[in-house]
Amino acid sequence: MAFPTFFSARFRRPAGLLLLLALLTLSARAQVQLRGTVIDKDTKEVLPFASVSVNKTTIGTTTNVEGEFTLSVPKLPVTLILSELGHLRDTLRVTSNAELLRIPLAAAVVALPEVKVGSYPFQLVGQAYRQMERNYGHKYYGKAFYRQITRIANEPTELQEVVWNVKSSNARIEGTTMAQGRYAAKTSLTSFANFSLYTKSYGLYDANGDTTKSLALLSPSVVKNYLLELKGVLSGADSTKGGIAEIAFETRPELTKYRAEGTIWIDIDSYRVVRYHMSTPNFTASTNNVNQKFRNTKLAIEMAFQSTEAPVAPLEYVKVSLNAELLTPGKPVAPLSVSSFTFFYDTSTTPTNLPYARVSVRDRDLEAIKSVKYDPEFWANNPVVKRTPVEDEVIQSFEKKGAFGTMVKPAEKKPAQRRR
Repeated sequence: MAFPTFFSARFRRPAGLLLLLALLTLSARAQVQLRGTVIDKDTKEVLPFASVSVNKTTIGTTTNVEGEFTLSVPKLPVTLILSELGHLRDTLRVTSNAELLRIPLAAAVVALPEVKVGSYPFQLVGQAYRQMERNYGHKYYGKAFYRQITRIANEPTELQEVVWNVKSSNARIEGTTMAQGRYAAKTSLTSFANFSLYTKSYGLYDANGDTTKSLALLSPSVVKNYLLELKGVLSGADSTKGGIAEIAFETRPELTKYRAEGTIWIDIDSYRVVRYHMSTPNFTASTNNVNQKFRNTKLAIEMAFQSTEAPVAPLEYVKVSLNAELLTPGKPVAPLSVSSFTFFYDTSTTPTNLPYARVSVRDRDLEAIKSVKYDPEFWANNPVVKRTPVEDEVIQSFEKKGAFGTMVKPAEKKPAQRRR
């Protein structure tokens, strides 16, 4: 339809601007979406959190918990670079997006280096500590998606999903500010007011901590506090590089007030921590009911850092889980589990003016969620949220109880019928 002459004259744009707008529109339309799954070549099992990037570009993503990924590229063909801890790095040339990609990765070769194995893991952990200390000043800014699910007696009782604006380092979260949140909850024996505390406060290194008293693995006291065992070195496709050392650790028996065990993966060329997993029975939180107690507790924390060739890397995800038995007077012993998953995205080194707040024991997760107006459009087709789909049985459990808060839009009111 042609506009009247006076309208065209009043809003006439320079020819160069029109050309620029046309090019931008064409560029936006030219995006090609690739979808696929990364699997283990031998077992055929899916590989969560595998890195998928486009060769010689900054375009990339990681697979979700189901090993699936979605990646938008300007055009085809492209060469994808795929990597995952414990598997050989590989490339794939993609010429069409007509079908879902199913990409197998071969397991990495595990070998022990020709060194004194007894001292070598301590050397690596010591080097990783010093590397982290030197580079702690590098800060990252971006967003983080946090999901928490509580189960009591195997029944889902609490669900929280939050997006934080986040400031982080090569060792921990430095501060957050709430961007969006939603929740669902049911009446239950207990609930957690601030479980996100463990995600926000846990770190591999603390610049303000007293290193002489530190019980952290990455500290000057590693020899005094820990037993280490080198499980092997995962060799990659690049034979000129050393690979990733897998080191099991546990606190020494004489350290009676604190117990921990786990595994740390360290790049033996850059001494950068690639992944870290720790579990401990030392869980000391209590509930609002002074008569309730936790028994047989196990708190586990896993941290992974983004795949990069640089000596410093930002966080990729943090997983925290708690398993325990809940003792309530007059009630049967109830198995309890809480799990949270935090995925970091849109990460950059460009500072912002956002008011990042440090974590506090006085924080209350649900209050923070309710303080931000719920935006259903934000959650409707959010690709980051879709990376880690909530199990159907969790959603159905809350729906049956009518337990959703800001998780779903309220039903639209029907217009009142006029009486005759």
